[in-house]
Amino acid sequence: MEMIKTEQYREAAAYLASRIEGNPETAIILGSGLGSLADQIIDPIVIPYVEIPHFMKSTATGHKGNFICGKLGDKQVLAMQGRFHYYEGYTMQQVTFPVRVMKLLGIKNLLVSNAAGGINNTFKVGDLMIIRDHINMMPNPLIGPNNEDFGTRFPDMTRAYDREFIRYVEEIAASRSIPLKKGVYVGLTGPSFETPSEYAFYGKVGGDAIGMSTVPEVIVARHAGLRVFGMSVITNEGYHFADDFVNDGADVIVAANTAASVMTQLFTELVKKIQ
Repeated sequence: MEMIKTEQYREAAAYLASRIEGNPETAIILGSGLGSLADQIIDPIVIPYVEIPHFMKSTATGHKGNFICGKLGDKQVLAMQGRFHYYEGYTMQQVTFPVRVMKLLGIKNLLVSNAAGGINNTFKVGDLMIIRDHINMMPNPLIGPNNEDFGTRFPDMTRAYDREFIRYVEEIAASRSIPLKKGVYVGLTGPSFETPSEYAFYGKVGGDAIGMSTVPEVIVARHAGLRVFGMSVITNEGYHFADDFVNDGADVIVAANTAASVMTQLFTELVKKIQ
């Protein structure tokens, strides 16, 4: 496997730096069906991924494939309207390429969102779950020679998700009477949905929600010293199965779209609070 060179990250970052305005310190990765948060960004500069050197093409449903720079909550932000997944055939270095580019652009905080299946039997479709920790069942994106330009060989993952950011969002939600769940996200490769037995297994080992993204980005972000906040929209319930039950990707997008406005509120207020 050919490793991505630091120069490639730098070329992508230099191109973006020439297009964006201000010095954003917070970036947001928008998952399946959640790209509408980008519509709330004021004075947006939209940069399609296809224009950025060495960037991949987003092929997943509900992922538009744009970098957006503008103001959210009176602060300059970068937003990725769509991400890359291992199941699309990309290497883990390609999946996480944007995170290192963000680091080179001066980003200090990364907010990630996703659509996830609920394993915890108290979770319902449409619930929002703060990710307090994860279980990684994908290849680790840091496998291979360590890139010392970004971080240490063995980065600590004890507090992968920033506890201060979690507290901020809990306070914001409480002040607006927005109900939230909190739990552990299990990251699998996909693209097949999980079997009933797999849902049950990952619930028994500590998972609350399950999906096909986020974890690689978080690992690379923490390796590079970024502070991370993560949130899942529960888009299906993986703990009860009628005889005619079928997991459907279109249903996932619909459920994510429904919750997008509430997540937009939370992310906007969090951006305001981050120093």
